[in-house]
Amino acid sequence: MSFKDMYAIALDGSHWDVPQNYDAMFNWNYDPERTAMMGLYQKGKEMQWDAKTRIDWSQELDEDNPEQLPDEMLPINGMAAFEKMSRKEKASVRKHFQAWQLSQFMQGEQGALICTAKIVTQVPDMDSKFYASTQVIDEARHVESYKMLLSKFNLVYPMTKPLQTLIEQTLRDSRWDMTYLGMQVVIEGLALAAFAQIRDHAQNPLAAAVNAYVMQDESRHVAFGRLALRDYYPQLSEKERDEREEFLLEASYLMRDRFDAVEVWQNLGLDPVECAEHMYHSGFMAKFRSSLFQRIVPIVKDVGLWGTRIRKGYEEMGVIDYAKQDVDAMQANDDFIAREFDARRKHIESVAARASAAE
Repeated sequence: MSFKDMYAIALDGSHWDVPQNYDAMFNWNYDPERTAMMGLYQKGKEMQWDAKTRIDWSQELDEDNPEQLPDEMLPINGMAAFEKMSRKEKASVRKHFQAWQLSQFMQGEQGALICTAKIVTQVPDMDSKFYASTQVIDEARHVESYKMLLSKFNLVYPMTKPLQTLIEQTLRDSRWDMTYLGMQVVIEGLALAAFAQIRDHAQNPLAAAVNAYVMQDESRHVAFGRLALRDYYPQLSEKERDEREEFLLEASYLMRDRFDAVEVWQNLGLDPVECAEHMYHSGFMAKFRSSLFQRIVPIVKDVGLWGTRIRKGYEEMGVIDYAKQDVDAMQANDDFIAREFDARRKHIESVAARASAAE
């Protein structure tokens, strides 16, 4: 079956055109300007990997629970209509929800691929162009990785409207820093938190590994956005910073609401309103949505967009306390966990080799 035939919902065409209006920026000064940015570029070069060889794709998914996630990570777990289902029906719901979630990861990674290519074209300093070039290949690899994982599901979903809206706003804005803000801070910051849910809770080693390796790259991407914006935003006027805070809040609400999975419930013949009420009253979505912002809030504060408007918005969303999070420590942990997955695979391969030699 071709990949396009795996979509659970009919696509509205095979392409999405987003009109662009911005200047391509050349820079004739090739001298490095920022040590930290060039260090990140060096890391970006050194840490390239091949999705086809670093990940063991011979591993299979579980029939009833593909990623082998805890029951509580299915948003409608415990809902009366779900509990009345047969084992086969429950397995179908799990498969569709997990495929929908991974599909948003894949679709978002293509958005990141295109946004980063725009950054290479548009950003004025050469240091940022250098690093962004390494991120372009990272994002292509992430699209490839999630595509290969979804192919094992034999099921995929289109991009959700909230994600599509934010990517369109990010791409259509002619200011280079807004591309960073929409993609490097909001979309990738939220994605890291969502990836971690699977990396840390999936018992299926393939699903866990894919997310661990993608996170290792994405942590560098978020660091890239921090470095670029932390240098730039102090130069802006208060009015300009207020405008960016307003965009941040709107983007935060859009991304928070992209996880309602309405498309899944409708496709499976479930009542989306009943599902939404269950998720709300069970506290699942409140807890899940809140956790999504643990990477974004401290970065927003760090880059200098910490005026009254943004603080009030994050207070109302109940995520203001995440401003105290140590982003550098989380990034170091993402790198450590990915290396642990590498070590585990090497150990298993060495045991298999010794067993084969002993036969």
